[in-house]
Amino acid sequence: MTTSPTCFEVERVGKVAHVRMNRPDAYNSMTREFWSELPALVHDLDRDGTVRAIVLSSTGKHFSAGMDLGVFASGGGGAMGGSAPDGSPAEAGRVRARLLQSVRVLQESFTALERVRMPVIAAIQGGCIGGAVDMVTACDLRFASADAFFCIQEINLGMTADVGTLQRLPKLIPEGIAREWAYRGHRVPAARAAEVGLVNQVFDDHESLVAGALEVAAEIAAKSPLAVWGTKEMINFARDHSVADSLNHMSAWQSGMFQPADMLETFVAKGEGRDPEFPDLLPNSTGL
Repeated sequence: MTTSPTCFEVERVGKVAHVRMNRPDAYNSMTREFWSELPALVHDLDRDGTVRAIVLSSTGKHFSAGMDLGVFASGGGGAMGGSAPDGSPAEAGRVRARLLQSVRVLQESFTALERVRMPVIAAIQGGCIGGAVDMVTACDLRFASADAFFCIQEINLGMTADVGTLQRLPKLIPEGIAREWAYRGHRVPAARAAEVGLVNQVFDDHESLVAGALEVAAEIAAKSPLAVWGTKEMINFARDHSVADSLNHMSAWQSGMFQPADMLETFVAKGEGRDPEFPDLLPNSTGL
């Protein structure tokens, strides 16, 4: 990023990048700046090549209250209205077309979490509301503190969730449960979210949650980063395609990406009684 982010702070812990939302007094609501800063941060971490896992956590009582009301008021960048160059009201079709573009920009902010070459682990405390659910469903793993809860808030506001929850949640938990949560808009406690598979593990408190997420991230970061990238790529592809198509994609990937060096290092390290050491991925100059 060319400027320092206002909604996040980033810390490197070995090969792990710890990205924290840092607006606790505003319940880490997602301002207009949030939607540009998050994908820019993710792109930078991917471009670097030395980061092997990302932990996405938060500060304060709640993980995130979701979309900031100021974004609603501006229609995600002024898309709900507008003027022609001469100052007259813009034609309605053109206004709605701009709204479509704005929604896609918001969607891409979270899709960046799926596309990045390394796993993204969400560490969720307190409320994970509205747009925050969209965000964590795009992550690879989700851990939560005992006080965490999830709420698809959009239905309570008279709108349809539009930034990824309805597309990703039914791929993570049983469809009927996803429908119930989306239709009712009630709070789902962490224990229930873990019971149905949305959350991988529940920790006693925020401190142990973040420590646990960083520990898992460090474990992943010790693996071959090329093998981890390939694993993420295959799981994401298989989610959206048939078994036959996914196997074809796997064979194509393996024909180019499978190299014996990392396997040899694994075997040699085991024989020498040490942890294996793998080269970082090359910098990604093309973006995601």
